[in-house]
Amino acid sequence: MTTEPQADDRGARGLRLVTVLLGLTVVSGMIDAVSFLGLNHVFTANMTGNVLVLAFAAAGAVYFSVPHTVTSLACFLAGAVIGGRVAVRYGGARRTWVRVTLAVEAVLVGGAAAVALAAPDADGTLYAVIALTAFAMGLRNTTVVKLGVPDLTTTVLTRTLASLAADSRAGGGTGRRTPRRAAAVLAMPAGAVLGAWLVIHHGLGPPLLIAAGVTGLLALVASERE
Repeated sequence: MTTEPQADDRGARGLRLVTVLLGLTVVSGMIDAVSFLGLNHVFTANMTGNVLVLAFAAAGAVYFSVPHTVTSLACFLAGAVIGGRVAVRYGGARRTWVRVTLAVEAVLVGGAAAVALAAPDADGTLYAVIALTAFAMGLRNTTVVKLGVPDLTTTVLTRTLASLAADSRAGGGTGRRTPRRAAAVLAMPAGAVLGAWLVIHHGLGPPLLIAAGVTGLLALVASERE
């Protein structure tokens, strides 16, 4: 009779998922700063941007790399497929599933950091960093979708901004989730500012290393509580 409550207590230990997802939103800002500024205007966390980049390139716009963008999209989708299969198989053990997925993301982003630091000027470095970070973001996005925590997608803000405005007092709503939504809106640009500064002054490796470290820490402390 005591086994189930004890299991529930173990699952509740650690940071709430809302806090974890806000931390991951900061990481997304850092990774998109790295990818857009350092990888020829490619996004590896925000796939809406990549679809638009391909459309711009198709119309004849310059300064965009179609091969880099297609690599990012393909690796993101591959990560999302794997994330979906992992969620189906292990999603019942929610805390373990989340922690393992975030740990894998940390390893992948850490691998991208290692490549960027070890061979910053090698021909294959850009493709390696794009592939590793995009796969990691696909894996994470599927996990976040399956978790279903409202208003915290970790990689895009369009719906969050719309909900923030529509559900505000001015929009006739209750504003019940305003703090969560506002925190998400602030978290991503905060990560982007830090990531952009690091890319401009120190290259690709340091911001990726920090992103990997933050994600790894969140993997260690995440709970299953929203």
